[in-house]
Amino acid sequence: MSIQSDYPFKPVPFTSVTFTDNFWLPRIETNRSVTLPYNFRKCEETGRIDNFAKAAGQMEGPHEGIFFNDSDVFKVVEGAAYSLASSPDPDMDVYLDNLIALFAGAQEADGYLYTARTIDPTAVTADREGLTRWSHLRVNHELYNVGHLYEAAAAHFQATGRRNLLDVALKNADLIDSVFGPENLRAVPGHQEIEIGLVKLYRVTGDERYLRLAKFFLDERGHANGRELYTNFGNVGYMQDHLPVVEQAEAVGHSVRAVYMYTGMADVAALTGDASYIAAIDRLWENVVGRKLYLTGGIGARHTGEAFGDDYELPNAEAYAETCAAIANILWNQRMFLLHGDARYIDVLELSLYNGFLSGVSFSGTEFFYTNPLASDGKTAVNRGSLGRQPWFDCSCCPTNDVRFLASLPGYVYASDADSLYVNLFVAGEGQAEVGGQSVGLRQETNYPWEGRVRLRVEPTQQAEFALRIRIPGWADNRPVPSDLYRFAETDNVGFVLTVNGEPATPTLEKGYAVLKRVWRAGDVVELTLPMAVRRVLCNEAVEANRGRVALMRGPLVYCVEGVDNGGSVSHIGLADDAPLTAEHRPELLNGVTVIQGEGAQPHTAIPYYAWGHRGAGEMAVWLGRQV
Repeated sequence: MSIQSDYPFKPVPFTSVTFTDNFWLPRIETNRSVTLPYNFRKCEETGRIDNFAKAAGQMEGPHEGIFFNDSDVFKVVEGAAYSLASSPDPDMDVYLDNLIALFAGAQEADGYLYTARTIDPTAVTADREGLTRWSHLRVNHELYNVGHLYEAAAAHFQATGRRNLLDVALKNADLIDSVFGPENLRAVPGHQEIEIGLVKLYRVTGDERYLRLAKFFLDERGHANGRELYTNFGNVGYMQDHLPVVEQAEAVGHSVRAVYMYTGMADVAALTGDASYIAAIDRLWENVVGRKLYLTGGIGARHTGEAFGDDYELPNAEAYAETCAAIANILWNQRMFLLHGDARYIDVLELSLYNGFLSGVSFSGTEFFYTNPLASDGKTAVNRGSLGRQPWFDCSCCPTNDVRFLASLPGYVYASDADSLYVNLFVAGEGQAEVGGQSVGLRQETNYPWEGRVRLRVEPTQQAEFALRIRIPGWADNRPVPSDLYRFAETDNVGFVLTVNGEPATPTLEKGYAVLKRVWRAGDVVELTLPMAVRRVLCNEAVEANRGRVALMRGPLVYCVEGVDNGGSVSHIGLADDAPLTAEHRPELLNGVTVIQGEGAQPHTAIPYYAWGHRGAGEMAVWLGRQV
């Protein structure tokens, strides 16, 4: 296995970017001050943290909860580490050190860490944890759990410089490296995640064993080297073990497992230069974005198996579209951009971010959607047996995933390579980037996503020539998604206006970016104006659920109608092609939103999809009957 440098495009770290906007900053602050301690409290109340104390011999009693609950604690620790890096908190720092001491106490002498077995090895069962170590990897999440440990350890080390959690992770990774491999146990986890974590350990330590082990777990999938393939569980591709990863061309099976795998493949491809990996994830991306992506950026059509459906199988009320899957989709598309430098990946990332992900977290930060359907009758339970947002779940992978993702969001705004600086997301705030050895300060002023004007002040430490590449969102160029899965009904509302220091600019357009190459001086100001008209969206006719229907977008936001705004019901609402549509900002509604007013025979009010479900149970729909 050869090693190369890394991704050709580098994200500007989240620690180098601060938000000052009115849209994301309140969410991140709520995440830090409310959701983070709330998640820790829930982990305490539900026995997740006690499990570590029991495994450490500090408490008596059986293991509580599901055998993969260790992973929830690790994810919240990762989120806490990100928060510490940007917002020092001595009390949280002490809390984490005490928790890490529990992890170390729960770890067995050889590095093994899995509380469901350590607490009482005689209480395990063959069909859950497995009677012995590594004997039931298809189900037991033994490797999945520690993948999240590795991610938390890397984040904590980078935030604090202390090795206490990193040493726990490395001790475990060294054990796993001694057990698995081409000359040892040839097996793979049923739920992918350890691959991402191992790459993060490699980045922190430079130890190539961890990168080789990540590639081993990926390469082993689809190969029956002394084991039974995981193809008799649910559907054949449920665990993506039906084919070698480099031969896979269709996204199948459990959507979170699949996209975590694609994300790990991108990481390994970037670090090894494996062209077969890149070709495979390119094919898989085309399949997802062209045939299996909800308009909200959500993925996963089926409740059965939390899985992708067939091509063009995108039901609305029955959509699963798990919040974790939206986060996975964001992680994957960020890495696809870092591989290829193409704005279309950020277009999908942005769609998932503002819609499929954001709907999963309440304004309060203490209630969550597990699934994110595109329609609801207000009566049928859609959220893991519940109707509306819930304060917690027995399987709480989504609330704990939300915490770590939101804390790291500033790291998705900018990127750079040797001679270019990329502006990918539009968020008011400041950043500090490196381009060709030159430090460049950036200051964004914008009221995005409500308004399309972005003012960017460029502050190099000394004048320097480089290319500033500003993403022109696909929705501003008649492409709601970078495929033919969705299209705008109207094609006359396109274009953007760009100025530099008040003078009109005529940039070149490359891979979805407006490219401004010049000698930049401190105080240079770029202004971008994007069209923010209301757009009607039509779906590919191959999607049966949306034939004869129309949806609404404005900027990056997908809209829905809720019963509470429309006389209690939305089933009667149709949208004529010639019905006037107007946008109106209502600062008093749902923490301040721009609504869309539809006029005509059936007047209606539409709100951003991410805001639905905050005012009690009721009907909701993204796709409306189209009246031609």
